[in-house]
Amino acid sequence: MSTQPHLTRSLGLTSLVLFGLAYMTPLIVLGIFGVVAEVTGGASASAYLLALVAMLFTASSYGRMAAAYPVAGSAYTYVRRTIDSRVGFLVGWAVLLDYLFLPMVIWLIGGAYLQAEFPAVPGWVWIVAFVLITTVLNILGIKVADRTNYIMMTFQVLVIVVFVALSIGSVVSQHGAGGLLSAHPFINSTSSFAMVSAGAAIAAYSFLGFDAVTTFTEETKNPTRTVPRAIMLIALIGGGIFILVSYTTQLVHPGGQFTDASSAAFEIAVTIGGNVFGAIFIAGLVIAQFASGLAAQASASRLLYAMGRDGALPRRLFGEVSRRFRSPVFNIVIIGIVGLVAMFMDVATSTSFINFGAFTAFTMVNVSVIVYYAKERRRGHRLNPIVYLVIPAIGAVITGYLLTKLDVNAIVLGLSWLVVGIIVLAVVTKGFRQLPPELTYEQEDAATSVGEASPARVAD
Repeated sequence: MSTQPHLTRSLGLTSLVLFGLAYMTPLIVLGIFGVVAEVTGGASASAYLLALVAMLFTASSYGRMAAAYPVAGSAYTYVRRTIDSRVGFLVGWAVLLDYLFLPMVIWLIGGAYLQAEFPAVPGWVWIVAFVLITTVLNILGIKVADRTNYIMMTFQVLVIVVFVALSIGSVVSQHGAGGLLSAHPFINSTSSFAMVSAGAAIAAYSFLGFDAVTTFTEETKNPTRTVPRAIMLIALIGGGIFILVSYTTQLVHPGGQFTDASSAAFEIAVTIGGNVFGAIFIAGLVIAQFASGLAAQASASRLLYAMGRDGALPRRLFGEVSRRFRSPVFNIVIIGIVGLVAMFMDVATSTSFINFGAFTAFTMVNVSVIVYYAKERRRGHRLNPIVYLVIPAIGAVITGYLLTKLDVNAIVLGLSWLVVGIIVLAVVTKGFRQLPPELTYEQEDAATSVGEASPARVAD
């Protein structure tokens, strides 16, 4: 008698950590360095330190929920199962904000750096080129192998290592070895806690995807132990990289004044390594942004396909796969059109917009741990109150606070998005009288059906 194929538990801690770090795209810390430094008044290292603290508390909550519900779905699943299916739907809707607009931010950052290298070419030309190329490739159903992710990460790490080394060399040559020890990248006369908090709200963009390994729960050995450890290690290692890079880069360029904050790291790369390293840096960042955008668009189209297939969105539009290309063409094109909005936005506002969905999900995952603790206590199960009550409460307060420090326009757009989600929820539940459809995250089936690349840099 034949049996249905199933996922194999073959992933260990090292594999999960490596995948999670690749998923975060470490080079992005330099991609948005100028924006964070400008907002914080030259205290970018403090912004990343605060963001890391928030992520560690939240990572603990993700780990608790991954152990309690070892299935795919992440924030949406955790909130749905602990709090309410309707609230879970809205959290999933907030996460969809990340999926839809993340490719736009990726293309915007890549375009900003290409415009810095080729100032004669208008920035919108690069954005349109990114959108067209990635949209065509995704329609054709191109697959990006996991091995490519590791190759890309290796290249990114090399660029980061060289950048940090050149930064250290530049500081030592100008100020001696003592110049490497300074509090200015953390606190200085032009920065304040409010500015650092606003910077942390943007810097959190670099952490998006630290929880991505929860989608591999069903393929991990001893997931209730391995996945929580992997999440914490990814957040800690990634945060350490971000703080080190922002610290050394801030030493080279104190303060937050730049000719163009959106491409500040390119100017610094040329300063510390000359035109040759500047070209290598641009190549590395653009390639990383292109690969990340390709996978992000594929991921977003896949989520829209799942929502259409499950009835959360119109099935005839979003739940269809092209017979010719074996890909959700309508969804891919929609995301490409959304990406064109990048021509009218700046990096600071767009990253804040993305982080609205992320902070909403992070806050609700922390709350879901508290609710889970309360439910388990009523059932007579004793859980550690520090891990299941105190830590998630602190995490919820921090991420909720950072949510309020986002760009005002981003908050307005985010709240408007949630209003649309409530309207959609009202329609699909017939005036909230029925339970919303449950979104399924069938990794293997969905990948086979739509022929898409594996997702990257998407926060749940």
